[in-house]
Order: sequence, then C-alpha cells, then structure tokens
Amino acid sequence: MTTVLITGANKGLGLETTRRLAALGWTVWLGSRDTELGAKAAASIVAGQAGADVRVLPVDVTDDGSVAAALAAVRAAGTGLDVLVNNAGIGGVRKTPADTVPADFLAVFGVNLLGPVRMTHAFLPLLRESAAPRLVMVSSGMGSFGVTTDPDRLESTLHGLVYPSSKAALNMVATMYAKSLPDVGVRVVDPGYTATALNDFAGIQTVAEGSDAIVRACVADSVPGLFFDRTGPVPW
Repeated sequence: MTTVLITGANKGLGLETTRRLAALGWTVWLGSRDTELGAKAAASIVAGQAGADVRVLPVDVTDDGSVAAALAAVRAAGTGLDVLVNNAGIGGVRKTPADTVPADFLAVFGVNLLGPVRMTHAFLPLLRESAAPRLVMVSSGMGSFGVTTDPDRLESTLHGLVYPSSKAALNMVATMYAKSLPDVGVRVVDPGYTATALNDFAGIQTVAEGSDAIVRACVADSVPGLFFDRTGPVPW
C-alpha cells in the first residue's frame, strides 16, 4: 500500500489529487489547516469511493508545533509515508509592482516557500523509510523565468511581485533538494492556469486537468525532467 500526504488538500487541486490517488487504492493523508473543512472534504471522497482510505490530518504548514503534531500522528498510525506533496499555497494581496511593499511578501512566502521547507524538514526522516520516497513540490509557471518572459505564454502578460517570486524561490529550493537528496525522487510541477479559489476560478483548466502533473509526479517512475506540467518539461 502506497501512502501520500498532501498539504492544503481540502479543496482545489489538493482535493482533486486526493480523490484521484484514493481511487488508485492509495492511503491519503488529507492535510488541512481547518479540521472541519478537511473532514467534509474527506467525506465527499469516501461517499463516492467505497473503501477509500482518506485520513484527515490537521496541519498548518506555517506552524512548527502543528507540523510536529502532524508528524506524530502519521507515525502513530503506522502507515509510513512514500510521497509528500507540498501543495498548500496562497496568492496574497493583488497589487501592482509599484504599489507592493515588503510586508506583502511575508504571509505568501510563509506558506508557499517556508511551508514546504518546514514540512520537508520534519517529514524527511519518515519519508526516507520508504523503499521509493518521492517529494513533490507544487510550483507554478509563474515562478518560471522562461515562461513569464515568453510573449507566447499567458503568464507573460500577468504582473505581480509576490506570488511569482515565492514560486521562483520554491523552484530553487527544490533544485537544491534534488541535488542533495539523491535517495529521494524530487519532482516540481506546474499545474497550469487552473480554475481554483486561488485565482477566483478564472483559470482556463479544470481541476482534473490541473491535477494531471501532480498525480504523475506521485505515481510515475519516470518523469520528463525535474520541472514539468501536464504536457512536458517546463523551462526554469
């Protein structure tokens, strides 16, 4: 039995990824900052998939104590951990670059960058007990210099300092994990512009399409490079 932990999984891409992996027979720890919302999300999956093993895991990726408690809960359950998906993310306040101030970065970097670092640091020893450990970072094309400077890409028309820079920083962190953790399969994914609460459901992809790259990163033995989306490699 394969076990995965997905942060920020009570809605959007995290919930859809949970649903799809549960359908494959995986044990899924549904990470949610809000226990009630997590329970409702898990119930929605179990209602449609008899026998699905979806377990609610209260966890706030910005809080050391919460992450430590989550690790203790997973260890106590004895499920082990094969895949960690750092999916939790926020968009932050939308401002023009000229109007952005340093304080605007704090909450977003706290979730989008420091959250994955905190989760990875805490869960890495447990993850390494797996025969085939995988670490999945849910990034964005908005964190790619190649994508955001390509005039043929929608992302090049969008402006903002905070969210893109948080994902660019996450990409660098992921490349360093990949170099320093040869025993762990590190994968970085760009879900694409997906209709979720993060963008007020303005995205052009469904959550099923957006979760394609995340699911592939979890299940595939071979992937098209370290950073990829549902169609193939993504430039850094």
